[in-house]
Amino acid sequence: MTGSITSDWPAAAGERQGRPLIVTEDEALLDDLLRLCAAAGAVPEVAQAPPGRGGSWAAAPLVLVGDDCAARMGGAVHREGVVLVGSDPDDPGIWQRAVEIGARHVVVLPDGESWLVDRIADAVEGAGRPALTVGVIGGRGGAGASTLACALAVCAARAGHRTMLIDGDPLGGGLDVLLGGERAEGLRWPAFAGSRGRVAGRALEESLPELHGLRLLSWDRGDCAAVPPEAMRAVLAAARRRGGIVVVDLPRRLDGAAAEALEQLDLGLLLVPSELRAVVAAHRIASVAGMMLGELRLVVRGPFGPGLDGGEVARLLGLPLAGELPLEPGLSQSLLAGRPPGGNEKGPLSRFGTEFWQQALVEDGGVPV
Repeated sequence: MTGSITSDWPAAAGERQGRPLIVTEDEALLDDLLRLCAAAGAVPEVAQAPPGRGGSWAAAPLVLVGDDCAARMGGAVHREGVVLVGSDPDDPGIWQRAVEIGARHVVVLPDGESWLVDRIADAVEGAGRPALTVGVIGGRGGAGASTLACALAVCAARAGHRTMLIDGDPLGGGLDVLLGGERAEGLRWPAFAGSRGRVAGRALEESLPELHGLRLLSWDRGDCAAVPPEAMRAVLAAARRRGGIVVVDLPRRLDGAAAEALEQLDLGLLLVPSELRAVVAAHRIASVAGMMLGELRLVVRGPFGPGLDGGEVARLLGLPLAGELPLEPGLSQSLLAGRPPGGNEKGPLSRFGTEFWQQALVEDGGVPV
């Protein structure tokens, strides 16, 4: 199966179109602002004179006004999203000039560079509602957490939600294989292993393979077997800023990167087969993950033996039950045929995923498409 790195998804909720506007005649300041826009993944428009009342001044999601032009901005209509940029931290008059042009923020370079990069990136990406982020972790080896994570993502994408699936298990073989897209074009985890600070959400999304209507960040078959915690933090934060739904497949070995992922989850799902040994093994995972998560719920996988149904497993582990997941007949054959987990709309995985998102979205107050 061949994927695509082009996107037909609608803009995230609250995402404003257009480019930031820079207004300055100071060449040194312009160079600095162009560099900061590049760091934020933005391509700005530049005006070397005060703009008129409409056009770029009205349409730009963010306007960066150099202090050299502030005195000549009196005719501009006041609007939201104006930042006055200066270079002299000891100039008390800059705040008065900010008031006169309607700028709610003043930033002095170079000290304010990090703040300004974040501001530019938020403006370009929309800074809308963050994604509902759900992680899946197995209570024991072979529980089927990766399969469930893929099914949840496939169901969310099929329902029309902007969906990103993050493979957080470096030893799991790669979710692209499970989704039948190991040859799909796009970046994998090794390309992001050096990420620090802020990653542009749009650039991340558009660089990833698109499979079954969702974006996937998976592992490749190379030697990279881990990413630093800082990279996981930066990448997952970028994914969340794009809005919609993010699903994370978590490893049972909770290293630093997994801990970073856990801290950004809205909800964790612990998948436990309905068998006594699995319940015993899941106790430690539940204890460790529960300390890092705001909310951890249980999914109990069949077949269900006498006296050990979902309710009993939930009681033994002391976790709220998100639902029971019966075995799916013919799943192995479907995967070999290139059909993803959750692809059979009448199968248990699809039914569970559909019902889960319906409930989760109600609880979350709704997720933008």
